[in-house]
Amino acid sequence: MQTVIMLRKSVMLRKSLMLHKPSIIIPRRLLPLLFAISFMLWIGGGVCAAIPKPHVVTFGKWISAKWPNATGEKMLDLKVRPLLVDTRLKEYTTGSPHELTDRLFVVRRAFRVNDALPNENAARWQWQRGGWLLVDRLTGRVSQLNLAEFDPFYSTTSWYRDYVAYCGVSEDGKKLFAIVAQVGRHKPVLKKEVGEPGGMRIPIRSVRLRPGSAVRCG
Repeated sequence: MQTVIMLRKSVMLRKSLMLHKPSIIIPRRLLPLLFAISFMLWIGGGVCAAIPKPHVVTFGKWISAKWPNATGEKMLDLKVRPLLVDTRLKEYTTGSPHELTDRLFVVRRAFRVNDALPNENAARWQWQRGGWLLVDRLTGRVSQLNLAEFDPFYSTTSWYRDYVAYCGVSEDGKKLFAIVAQVGRHKPVLKKEVGEPGGMRIPIRSVRLRPGSAVRCG
């Protein structure tokens, strides 16, 4: 009886040795070193993941175009060029950019609209001037600035640092405002009513950001 019991134990021991692989024994004196290496790899991976991918922001070649005046009766000359981020077209722009910081700049947007009538089958693309774009060189993000009462036809701008002065027009087109805005602020720094749009029907007013810099309204 004892012989049978010993044989059973021997068989069970062999099975357990076959099922379980021998484990790796690490000396206790090496544990702090392995922990330090693992921690450094974890920190390094997190830092690499946090570093943003660099983007390349460039402008393409100038294109000669035409755009209508406020009445649509006369076509004016317009120079536009593409804004590229990592060689991909983001927007079309017109005019020179203004550098806000070593990372951010603004530039005037240009775009095309289909001016075809409902009974016309072919599209008639027409260039228009838009608002201002804010471009982040680090992230490659291109966003539109929200300038209160800014009118693409009437408003002309003067930039100084991250401040912009321009003449704004109310939505109903009956009021003219002298406005100074700062990039990043929702409300204008200055907004003053100066009359009605319409050439010489109002006295000429100006918005000054610094000596020698002014935007005329009227």
